[in-house]
Amino acid sequence: MTTKKAYMYVLECADKTLYTGYTTDLQKRLATHNAGKGAKYTRYRLPVSLLYYEVFDSKEAAMSAEALFKKRKTRSQKLAYIATHQKEKKNH
Repeated sequence: MTTKKAYMYVLECADKTLYTGYTTDLQKRLATHNAGKGAKYTRYRLPVSLLYYEVFDSKEAAMSAEALFKKRKTRSQKLAYIATHQKEKKNH
């Protein structure tokens, strides 16, 4: 039995705001957002681009990561988290 991966992702919207979500199909979800059929927040801020993502073994873990990421209050704190974790990915 194969386990389906889940993703916590961060999009950068056309107005430079950030949107965070989770999905089990990253490319499909990005296409859905850019088709204007994703979250209400992104619908009026198109196009969006994938800024960052993390892979998890379960939807629940991805949802938890999304909630923790959203607790970072400021844009600069979120961008600092992304910068730190992208460096870690490159070093592995």
